[in-house]
Amino acid sequence: MKNKTTNVIFILFSLTASAQVGINTPDPKSTLDVNGNTIISEVPDTTTLSGYKILTLNQNSSEVSQIDPNLLFPTTPAGPGTESTVFSERKISGISLSSTPLFSTWKKVNFVLGDRTVGSPVLFSNSDNAYITPTSGIYAIGFYFRYGSGIQPSLLADDLKVGILRNTNGNFSTLETRNFNGANLGAIALTISEININSVYSLNADDKIYFALTNTGTLEQSSLDVSSSSFYIYKISD
Repeated sequence: MKNKTTNVIFILFSLTASAQVGINTPDPKSTLDVNGNTIISEVPDTTTLSGYKILTLNQNSSEVSQIDPNLLFPTTPAGPGTESTVFSERKISGISLSSTPLFSTWKKVNFVLGDRTVGSPVLFSNSDNAYITPTSGIYAIGFYFRYGSGIQPSLLADDLKVGILRNTNGNFSTLETRNFNGANLGAIALTISEININSVYSLNADDKIYFALTNTGTLEQSSLDVSSSSFYIYKISD
C-alpha cells in the first residue's frame, strides 16, 4: 500500500511540474503567469554587464523577455563607429584659395593634413583639400573663417561668402553659405570679416566636404597670409 501511495504522489508531482501555473488568474498563458505586483526583497549586486541579460516587459502581451544590455547601453555613441568619424583642422596663417573654382566661383581653403588637430588621416584627402565621409548619416559640421585682422574696410562689400560644399559622385552642391556682416558708420563702411557656420547635415558615404569662399576678387593675399580658419566634423546619428 505504501508503494502505491508513493507512485500516485510521484505521478501527481510530474503532472503539476509540467503544467501551467497561474497566480491570481484562472487561465495561465505560460508556465508561470502572475497577475499582480511582484516584490523581490533582495537581489545580488553586479559591477559588470558582461554575461548578464536584462529582463524587459512587453506592454502588449505582458510577457517578460531578456535583452542584451549593449542594445540599451551601446559602447559607441549615437551609432556604430561614430567615434571614428571625428576630424578637425586649424590654420592660423598661410591661407590661400584654390586657383580653379570647384563650381561657379567657389574657391576652397587650402586645408592639408598638416593642419589636422584631431582625427584619423584616412578621413582627409590632401589632393582635394576635402574631408571624406566614411559612412552615411547625420553629421555636425562647423566652419570658421577670419579674414585679416577681423575688421576690414568696405572692400568686402561685393557679396563675399563662406560656404560648406559637398561633392557626391562628381555632383557639387552647397550645404550652407553665410555672408560677412557689415556696419555703416557714416563716412566709413566696415565689414566684420569673422564668420561661423555651425549646423547638422545628412551626408552620404564617400561624400567629399570642402570649406570655401566665393566672390573673392577683392581679397588680398597679404591679408590671407595672416587670416585664420578652422573646421570640425563628426557623425552624430545614423
